[in-house]
Amino acid sequence: MPYLYRAPGPQKHPVPKDARITHSSGQSFEQLRQECVQKGVLFEDADFPANSSSLFYRERPQIPFVWKRPGEIVKNPEFILGGATRTDICQGELGDCWLLAAIASLTLNDNALARVVPQDQSFGPGYAGIFHFQFWQHSEWLDVVIDDRLPTFRDRLIFLHSADHSEFWSALLEKAYAKLNGSYEALKGGSTIEAMEDFTGGVAETFATKEAPENFYEILEKALKRGSLVGCSIDIRNAAESEARTPFGLIKGHAYSVTGIDQVNFQGQKTELIRVRNPWGQVEWKGSWSDSSSEWRSIGAAEQKRLCHTALDDGEFWMAFRDFKAHFDKVEICNLTPDALEEDALHKWEVTVHQGSWVRGSTAGGCRNFLDTFWTNPQIKLSLTEKDEGQEDCTFLVALMQKDRRKLKRFGADMLTIGYTIYQSPGKEEHLNKDFFRYNASQARSKTFINLREVSDRFKLPPGEYILIPSTFEPHQEANFCLRIFSEKKAITQDMDGDVDIELPEPPKPTPPGQETEEELQFRALFEQVAGEDMEVTAEELEYVLNAVLQKKKDLQFKKLSLISCKNIISLMDTSGNGKLEFGEFTVFWDKLKKWTNLFLQFDTDKSGTMSSYELRSALKAAGFQLSHHLLQLIVLRYADEGFQLGFDDFLNCLVRLENASRCNPRENRTWDK
Repeated sequence: MPYLYRAPGPQKHPVPKDARITHSSGQSFEQLRQECVQKGVLFEDADFPANSSSLFYRERPQIPFVWKRPGEIVKNPEFILGGATRTDICQGELGDCWLLAAIASLTLNDNALARVVPQDQSFGPGYAGIFHFQFWQHSEWLDVVIDDRLPTFRDRLIFLHSADHSEFWSALLEKAYAKLNGSYEALKGGSTIEAMEDFTGGVAETFATKEAPENFYEILEKALKRGSLVGCSIDIRNAAESEARTPFGLIKGHAYSVTGIDQVNFQGQKTELIRVRNPWGQVEWKGSWSDSSSEWRSIGAAEQKRLCHTALDDGEFWMAFRDFKAHFDKVEICNLTPDALEEDALHKWEVTVHQGSWVRGSTAGGCRNFLDTFWTNPQIKLSLTEKDEGQEDCTFLVALMQKDRRKLKRFGADMLTIGYTIYQSPGKEEHLNKDFFRYNASQARSKTFINLREVSDRFKLPPGEYILIPSTFEPHQEANFCLRIFSEKKAITQDMDGDVDIELPEPPKPTPPGQETEEELQFRALFEQVAGEDMEVTAEELEYVLNAVLQKKKDLQFKKLSLISCKNIISLMDTSGNGKLEFGEFTVFWDKLKKWTNLFLQFDTDKSGTMSSYELRSALKAAGFQLSHHLLQLIVLRYADEGFQLGFDDFLNCLVRLENASRCNPRENRTWDK
């Protein structure tokens, strides 16, 4: 038999028993269905209403859409008719061929299909106009509930539909996926591998057919045998070539599914064949081994039947494997496990997941080309402790995924160009600084930085400790990400930006009057002049004193300290609680201020009077504060300007607030990641 039917492979894909409820009501599919049955009403999904907001966010419909339930379109609707098969996938007026190609591949794997399309629903007894589907998102399964109102025109479905107009599972699946991503329009344009991963939680690998290994046929054969989902496409050189038809009937820039692979005896020789499907449900290959080609006349009827060969224009066709490699440019494989398709052995894989984010001004450092900010990216320590069986190295696969970009398309977001770099760890238990990356080369990296949802690559490195740095190509680009690390042997990972307790010494006692330095004596004179007999200053008086002194510093460029900064200083140093600052308290603060001023000057590298927010981590660390990414991001949002710069007043205010908070909180609550 050809490897194209419902073989889930030698091992089941591990999936969670329960998917997370996503409906805003907090109720499960079954709870919502039972509620509708008891009330005698059909479900209407307020989370994804039957109006234009669920269809488009930018375009305007060119035809009047009418939302109808399947029972209003045909007399006897069926959820699944005769089993869910690839012929149930016919593209409508939406440019989501990438999604449809993935759905067609999904139908070849019973286990994966049953996970995405639960079988506990139908138009029979208990029907209440509600259906649900399950998708993998960023390391968890989600249960997406929808009502069954579908967009139509003249009683025909506008978008995805089955070849049999009485069957609706595929149209409802498309609607659920549109809800997951915000709208139908959000599904326009994409990569087949994106949907394949959302259907399986699997791991993607991409092959350029012109550069594929010699055993590429065996790789594809093994992939289909294991239940992997496989897609293919032809590259375009410019926008004008999109969906252009080649002389052989293939469509450029279009997503196809690979649904089978086999060999036949032809003219005394074994010929390798591959079966491909166009999700349009029509328009096929016209070369050798196409539906009506002469080659089939040399093949017996039994062999044709074994290969399920038909001469129908149903979008599915066979072609010689050599022609496939010549005409298609890219093959995408979604493996249900990270097992290498080049090998025969199956392994048990260990997986760790890190959720993180790139935030402008603090953790969006860009790639190594931008040395000044690269070091500020999130850093994950990877400890490879055990060699592979019979090998000297450790095998692992890294998959970096940017999150929710399709959902954010309505706000103008596009896929960012992402990748990652791996360095040998110097053994320090802290975030590595700029100098480390200035003088140390990487040990491995993603093959490329590319604007896909996920970048994944397989590596072999000697046992040891490594630092993995996920990043965008350009700095200052914001996104959330999910980083998955698969290893054949257990690997230990650690986020280098976890919680760090702040331990600050108690403030030093003031210098006795008889031991004051000349500088302190000058301050005392100025302080007495402003404070009066009580030798205490208010926030307004402190503002005058500090600005009078600091503005005499020629190397410190700043406008003036703000009143709010001075109020924060008094809040920090006032031990009597009267809202004023005594001279002794002031001199203690002055020692701190001198240290903080020198720090600011050190990190104001261009002497502009401002400090880059990307340098804030180092400056705060030098001042005695080590902060997690989360708190650092909040501080940058609060104090940095649009150009990611902090003035002296902002820097001082930040330090005062941090030290004040650390003193006010009990010792056990000094965790800075809340």
